[in-house]
Amino acid sequence: MNIKSLKHIYFLGIGGIGMSAIARWFIANGYTLAGYDKTATPLTDALQAEGIAVHFEDDISLIPAEFLANPTETLIVYTPAIPKDHKEFNYLKDNGFTLMKRSQVLGLLTQNFFTIAVAGTHGKTTTSSMVAHILKNAGKNVTAFLGGITQNYGTNFLVNEGSENVICVVEADEFDRSFLTLFPDLTIVTSTDADHLDIYGDHSQLLESFQLFVSQIKEGGKLYQYDGIHLNDYTKNESLVFGLKSGDYKTENLRIENAEMIFDVVYPNGKLENCSLLTPGFHNVTNALAAAAVSLEVGVSPEDVREGICTFKGVKRRFEYHVRSEKVVYIDDYAHHPTEIEAFLSSVKALYPNRKLTVVFQPHLFSRTNDFQEGFAKSLELADDLILLDIYPARELPMEGVTSSIIFDKVNLDEKILCTKTEVLDLVRAKQPELLVTVGAGDIDTLIPKIREMLIG
Repeated sequence: MNIKSLKHIYFLGIGGIGMSAIARWFIANGYTLAGYDKTATPLTDALQAEGIAVHFEDDISLIPAEFLANPTETLIVYTPAIPKDHKEFNYLKDNGFTLMKRSQVLGLLTQNFFTIAVAGTHGKTTTSSMVAHILKNAGKNVTAFLGGITQNYGTNFLVNEGSENVICVVEADEFDRSFLTLFPDLTIVTSTDADHLDIYGDHSQLLESFQLFVSQIKEGGKLYQYDGIHLNDYTKNESLVFGLKSGDYKTENLRIENAEMIFDVVYPNGKLENCSLLTPGFHNVTNALAAAAVSLEVGVSPEDVREGICTFKGVKRRFEYHVRSEKVVYIDDYAHHPTEIEAFLSSVKALYPNRKLTVVFQPHLFSRTNDFQEGFAKSLELADDLILLDIYPARELPMEGVTSSIIFDKVNLDEKILCTKTEVLDLVRAKQPELLVTVGAGDIDTLIPKIREMLIG
C-alpha cells in the first residue's frame, strides 16, 4: 500500500494505547483522522483535543461522509478487539475499504526507518520509553511508538523532525503475533515467559513466535537479549546479552540509597558510573542496561547515555509514586503476570524493608488467572497484607469456575481479604497502611485519585 496516496485514516478502537500512538503519527504527517471507540477515556479526550473526531456509538452514520466517499483514499485501522458483529467494521469490510490491523500499519510505517524494536512479555513499555528518552535527550532525530504515557513527554508518541537520520523506536507486541510485521535493525528481548496462552495455546508456541521475530532482524543488525534467553540461534546477526550480574552489559556496585537504586553500567568498552533511576526496581535496572546498549550502538556518547538514564521519569502506571512521605508511601504498577508482580513487590520490599506492605491486586483476564493461578498466589505472598479484587474481564467472557478465589485460596498469608472494587476505599481507610501498592492492568487505576486524596488527607 502507498500511504502517500491516502487522505483519510479511520480508526476502529482509536482509544487503545498502541492505536492512539499511530493516530498521532498520521496527524503529525498531515492526514485527516476520525475514529470510534467503545467508551470515552482520558486518552480519547486528548485525541479530541488534538483535532480528531471521535464517537462512541457503533453507528455508520457517525463516520464523516468524506471518509466514505472514496474507498481508495481512506485506510481503516482496526484493533483485533473489535467484535465480529460490529456494524461499522462489517460495513467497511463489505464496501471495498482497505482494512489493516494496527500491527500491519506499524510495519508499514517503520519499514523506511532505522528501527529499534523492543520485545518481551514484560518490560517493553519502560525499556522502549527509556530508549526514546535517551536518544531524544541526546539530540537524535527520533520517532517513537510507545505502549504507555511517558512522564518526560506526557505522550505515547514522539515525532521526528524531518526525514533525515530518523531513528524509530517501537514497542514490539507479541500479543496476536503482532510483532511479526516488523523487520527491525536492532532488537531488544527483555523476557519470553509464558503469557497470552489464550492466543498461543502453550509456552512452546509463544517461544516459536519470538524465534520467528528475531529471525526478521535486518542483515547487519543486532539482537540484545536478557541473560538466560537463548534466541541467538535464530538470527544470523550478532547477539549480545544484558543482565544484572552477567553479560556483555551488566551492573556493578548496585546499591540502594534513600529508596533510590544507584549502579554502574559495565559495557564492552567501558563503564558508566553512578547511574541512578527515578523509577526504581531491579527489573528497571535491567531495562536501563538494554536501553544503554542500543543507545551506545547508535552513537550516543557514554555521558549522554548516563544523563538519559538519570533523567528518565518513567511511564504512567509503571512503578509510579503517588504519595511519598515519612508517614506513607503509595505506588501504583501495571503488573499483571506473576513474574512482573514478583519483580515489582520484591523491589518495593528492598526499597522499604522496615515497612509493612499492603497490596491491592486486581487480576486481569479469566484465562490468565486460570493459567497462572499458582504463580499469582506465590508472587502475592510477598505482601504482608493482601486485598484481592474480582477479575477484570477485558475482552473475555466469564469462564466457569474461574474467579479470584482460585488465587485467594492458594495464598499463604495470615492477613488477606477478598473484596469488590467498591469496598477497597473503606478497607484502605480502616487499615491506614504505611506502604501501599495497587497492582493490575484492568481499571484499578480509577481508584488512584481517591486513594491518594485519602492518604494525603
